Amino acid sequence: MPVWLHIEWPRHRARRGRAETVTESVVVKRLAALPVVADLCRRLEVAGIVDRLCPVREFARISHGEVVEASIANRLTSPSPMWKVDEWAADCAVEEVFGIESDALNDDRIARALDAIAHEVEAVVGSIGAAGIAAFGLDVSRLHRDMTSISLHGAFERVEEEYPAPRYGHSKDRRPDLKQIQAGLAVTASTTRTLASSSTV
Repeated sequence: MPVWLHIEWPRHRARRGRAETVTESVVVKRLAALPVVADLCRRLEVAGIVDRLCPVREFARISHGEVVEASIANRLTSPSPMWKVDEWAADCAVEEVFGIESDALNDDRIARALDAIAHEVEAVVGSIGAAGIAAFGLDVSRLHRDMTSISLHGAFERVEEEYPAPRYGHSKDRRPDLKQIQAGLAVTASTTRTLASSSTV
C-alpha cells in the first residue's frame, strides 16, 4: 500500500472576536520508503564520501553527493529514466526528505554527477563499504564469494583499459554465442549483507 505525505499550509484569521484557521493549500506527495533510504544513506555517509572524493564548485546548487543519494532513492523506490527523475522528485517527497528541490535533479545535473564519480568509483565503493562495516558492526573475518557470468549483446571491439573486456567463454546461462564478463559478489559469513562486488573478464 502506498504511503503518502499530506502537507497543509494554514492561515489564521479572526472572525467576530474569535480565531479561525483556514487552509490555504494542500499538497499530497508520495512518501513510500524515502525516509528509510535517506536514513540508510546517512548511516553509510554516502553524500559525505562522494563530496569528499568528488567536490563541486562553491556556487553549485547541490553537491554530487546529494545527487547520488537522490538517484539511489529513485532506483530503490521508483526507477525512472534519467530525464524523468525530476518529475519523480516532484511527485514524491524528495524535497521534504532529502532537502533537494525537484528541478535541481534534471538529467544534465545527474549526468555531471555521474561523470564526476566515474574516475573515483572504486574509492567511493570502498569507502561506503568501510562505512557500512563500521555502522552495522559487520564481522568481515570470513567472506563468501560467488562468481557468475553476464552475457552481453554487441560487438565490443574496443574497450577502455580500466574496464573488463567482454569475450567468449564458458557461459553459465548457456549462451556461448554471446560475449560475457564475469561478476563476483561477496557477503559476510553470518548475515546476507552484500559487502562487495566486482567484474572481471
